[in-house]
Amino acid sequence: MTAGIIRNIVIVGGGTAGWMAAAALSKVLGTQKYSLTLIESDEIGTVGVGEATIPTIQEFNRMLEIDENLFVKETNASFKLGIRFLNWSAPGSDYFHPFGVFGVDMNVNFTHYWMRYHLAGGSADFGQFNPQTLAARLNRFSRMHEINPRAPAVNYAFHFDASLYAKFLRRYSEARDVIRREGKITHVTQDPNSGDITSLTLENGQTITGDLFIDCSGFRGLLIEQTLKSGYEDWSRWLPCNRAVAVPCDKVSGITPFTTSTAREAGWQWRIPLQHRTGNGYVFCDSFLSEDTATDHLMQRLDGQPQADPRVIRFVTGHRKKQWNHNVIAMGLASGFLEPLESTSIHLVQEAIMKLIKYFPRDNITDSQRGSFNRDMLFAYDDVKDFLIAHYKTTTREDTPFWAHCRHMDIPDSLQFRLESFAQHNQSLVQPTELFKEASWFAVLAGQGLMPKSYHPVVDLMPEDEFRWRMDRVREGSAGLANAMPDHEAYITRTCASPQMVQVQSA
Repeated sequence: MTAGIIRNIVIVGGGTAGWMAAAALSKVLGTQKYSLTLIESDEIGTVGVGEATIPTIQEFNRMLEIDENLFVKETNASFKLGIRFLNWSAPGSDYFHPFGVFGVDMNVNFTHYWMRYHLAGGSADFGQFNPQTLAARLNRFSRMHEINPRAPAVNYAFHFDASLYAKFLRRYSEARDVIRREGKITHVTQDPNSGDITSLTLENGQTITGDLFIDCSGFRGLLIEQTLKSGYEDWSRWLPCNRAVAVPCDKVSGITPFTTSTAREAGWQWRIPLQHRTGNGYVFCDSFLSEDTATDHLMQRLDGQPQADPRVIRFVTGHRKKQWNHNVIAMGLASGFLEPLESTSIHLVQEAIMKLIKYFPRDNITDSQRGSFNRDMLFAYDDVKDFLIAHYKTTTREDTPFWAHCRHMDIPDSLQFRLESFAQHNQSLVQPTELFKEASWFAVLAGQGLMPKSYHPVVDLMPEDEFRWRMDRVREGSAGLANAMPDHEAYITRTCASPQMVQVQSA
């Protein structure tokens, strides 16, 4: 147990994680009973390349009561229906991981009905039964309730400028009396008996005391690792990529409502369309490709003129062994790193914030609160880890040393069992608490070419005529939703265009 009443909360580091924490805690806890202070230095840069999200961010925005159109305008955001994967299973391959389910559940998951349809000679294109996939192919988007209040919701997320998002949340937080202190931390003071952190000293000599500290200091983990030595679980043996080079470029075409992930010789390249520019990056393993060569490859593959010098980011995939240690909670890059293949970085910050709120100490911090938080966050990281590994392991590529390594590498037993179950019975063994549901596992594994051998026997109980009729109606319904949407860029222009987008359009 950590003795003492929790009143002064200190957040170390700004950026996306720091200001998300400040915004959420100021909204939920308020600043009448609690003091919230965020320390950041303009001289210390943030990674700031995490521009893609998943639909759970809408829950965060609703909690903050943020106007979505205002948020989109102020962060140069675009809408995201999923991720397009190119060259992953083999050179020339192309599949889409959408947000949302396939078809409708009819006693069992719809993908079992699709398997009957496909094995009987139906199209191999399961994307026909998902409106997000069809809308993405047409470069269309809309919030469906604006078209038809009775239409099914279409799940979506956002691409946005991470630095603008941090500024947006800073304005939100400071309006709720969060105090920002500028400066570098030069000294950390710990209680000599408990080991808890008691205060931080800034370069200008100012001392800031606190009862609970949130470490958002990035990879260095100033409090959680440099001070408390919490340890790090290294997952490089399963996720070997350990470098990323990132650069923005000019927008040269319409804004696609999806992220593009293209497999390359030693990793993969992202393309993230914003209103005013395009974000690009190459995630790779330096055992198979040098930083200089990866940078050259990325710069040659841009579809617009670069807007800045490329930046190399070095990382080790994994997580802190203790993400809540003593009176310090790590969030963002200070807590761990999973490559942005499925855009989960911001979601994991959100998870940590929500778990902190769930277990927030009324007075003293107890071991059970710390233990529960650490258990839940380990599950969140572990859950995402296996899903990411599956992308690499299920490739058929051996055309480069990197892909040959991925295809033949050992994987966790938990993932091996899941892959075998899926391959045999179309059962991905998803638990209710997991982030990625059956539709996501099916989209990726089937998209990678791992097609199940069988399906649930209840599917065969439906008479053939009824089965064909239902499948046709589901396919037509999905196409109808997609066709009802306007062009994605036209929708943004009409509802939530930023000043920068208007400037680009008029240039």
